[in-house]
Amino acid sequence: MTLAKHVNTFGQAMLQRYGERVHKIAIDASFTCPNRDGSKGRGGCTFCNNVSFSPNGRKPVPLSDQIAAGRRVIRKRTGARKYIAYFQAYTNTYAGVDELQRLYDQALAETDVIGLSVGTRPDCVADSVLDLLSSYRAKGHEVWLELGLQSSFDETLQRVNRGHGFAEYCSTLKAARSRGLAVCTHLIVGLPGESARHCRITLERVLDLGVDGLKIHPLHVVKGTQLANEWRRGHYQALALAEYVSIAVELIRRTPPEVVFHRVTGTASPSILLAPTWCSKKWLVINSITEALHSERTKQRACLPEILEHRVMSAKTPESGLNLRTS
Repeated sequence: MTLAKHVNTFGQAMLQRYGERVHKIAIDASFTCPNRDGSKGRGGCTFCNNVSFSPNGRKPVPLSDQIAAGRRVIRKRTGARKYIAYFQAYTNTYAGVDELQRLYDQALAETDVIGLSVGTRPDCVADSVLDLLSSYRAKGHEVWLELGLQSSFDETLQRVNRGHGFAEYCSTLKAARSRGLAVCTHLIVGLPGESARHCRITLERVLDLGVDGLKIHPLHVVKGTQLANEWRRGHYQALALAEYVSIAVELIRRTPPEVVFHRVTGTASPSILLAPTWCSKKWLVINSITEALHSERTKQRACLPEILEHRVMSAKTPESGLNLRTS
C-alpha cells in the first residue's frame, strides 16, 4: 500500500513522463527575502526559520557541490539518475534576471539535471523572470514555479506577517500559466486562527483559478521564530496528528486527479522542532495519510452495491415497480 495508489504524486508523474525516476535536489542559493531585508518588512513570516528545510543550514556552498551531494544520497536511496534542481530556501526569484539566469544556467549545466523547480513568493516574480523560466521550458526542460501562498485569507496572511495578499498570488498565477508554466502552490494546514473550513475554501479558490501542482504540509513550530514565542505563551496550539491527517485526506479527496501533489507533509529536524513532535516523522505522517485514504476507498467499495441497488429502486414507480424509462 503506497501513497501513489491514491494520490497523483510528483514522483509518479515524473516516472510516467520520463520513463524513469526523477528526483528533486534541494538547493540553497543564498537568497534572502523582501520580508526580512527591510524591503517589505523585518523578521519574515512568524513561522519562518529556513534552517527547518534548508539542507545546508545557510552555509554558502557552491551549487555544483550541493547537486553532487544530493545526487549521491538520491542514487543510494532510490537509484534515480535524473534530477530537477529545486531552488528551495527563501525567495529564489529575488534578484536581477541576469543573476537568476546565471544560477539557473549553472544548475542546468549538470548533464543529469533535466529541469528547475523554483520556490518563491507570489509578489516577487517579475514578468522578465517568468519569460526566463518560459525560455527554459521552450528548450525542453522540466520547469515548475512554486508559489508560497499558504492561505487565501488576507487576515491570516497579515497575522503571520506574510507581506502579501491573495491578490498578488492571483495575478502571478495567471501571468505564469499564460506563458505555459506549470505552477505548484504551497498551502499550510494549521495556521493561527484557521480551521478545516479555511483550508477547504483556500483549496477551492486555488483550484478555481487553475493550478498544476500542490504542496500541503502542517504548520510546525521551530526555534527562533515569532510563532515559537506565541506557542510558549499558549497563544498557539499545534495540530494533533489525527487532525492533520483528516484535513489532508479531505483536501486530497477534493482535488482533481490531474493535479500533481509534490508533497503531502513537511518535516523539521528534532534539533529545532518544538511542536508538534510528530512533524519530525515524515513516514509516520505519509503512512497515516495513505492508510486513511485506503480505508476510505475500501468503505466506498463496500457501499457500492448498496448505492447501486438504491439508485435502481429509486428509478421505479411505487405502484407498478416498473422502471420509469420503460413504462
